[in-house]
Amino acid sequence: MQLRHALAAASFFAFTLAGAQAQPVSTAIAMTPPQNVLQLSATGLVEVQQDLLTLTLSTTREGTDAASVQADLRKAVDAALSEVKKTAQGGQMDVRSGDFNVHPRYGRDGKINGWQGRAELVLEGRDFPRITQAAARVPSMTIGNIQFGLSREQRGKVEAEAQSLAIERFKARAGEIAKAFGFQGYTLREVNVSGEDSGYQPRMMAMAKAELRGGAGADAPVSVEPGKSVVQITVSGSVQAH
Repeated sequence: MQLRHALAAASFFAFTLAGAQAQPVSTAIAMTPPQNVLQLSATGLVEVQQDLLTLTLSTTREGTDAASVQADLRKAVDAALSEVKKTAQGGQMDVRSGDFNVHPRYGRDGKINGWQGRAELVLEGRDFPRITQAAARVPSMTIGNIQFGLSREQRGKVEAEAQSLAIERFKARAGEIAKAFGFQGYTLREVNVSGEDSGYQPRMMAMAKAELRGGAGADAPVSVEPGKSVVQITVSGSVQAH
């Protein structure tokens, strides 16, 4: 009998203990938000002369069937490629094909009465005289577009310069603000770096474009003048003053 009581007591104790262990224990942990955190940003701006010219030559053809229009376009592009490649040089003047499309032409009755197409040839590089002279040697194509920009080498160099300026300004501003509030310094918590660039093209660009499109003087190279690009790098983030 005593053994039964002992076993019963042991079973009850085990059940009670298991039940107690099964109960979830909720412990409220108070998360203290970080103190003395400052949000700020700084920007580095660098203005630089544009050193990359992208000149697009284009030609159009019309015909009664799509195959003949396409063949005429390819013939014109092949002849132009053969000519401009004579003076092509990597980095100074690269040559590539642009858009090439042929589409139907509709009459008033809504039916196809012919086909028309357009093909492009793109000259791009840092040697402006070489590019404009090459374009002038292709009388069968006209200037469709002229754009200035930054070469990969120039962009990388300027972005690095703008980034250094932005970082130094960010650090200086963080230190100034921390000291203004009576702190000795700060610790960097998070940081983001973003960039963009904008440029403008001088008015004579549009004038040169119009002259190259025209018939008179279209076989002579036209002087083009690049504008400037402004590369902007922004550093933003948060610091904790201490």
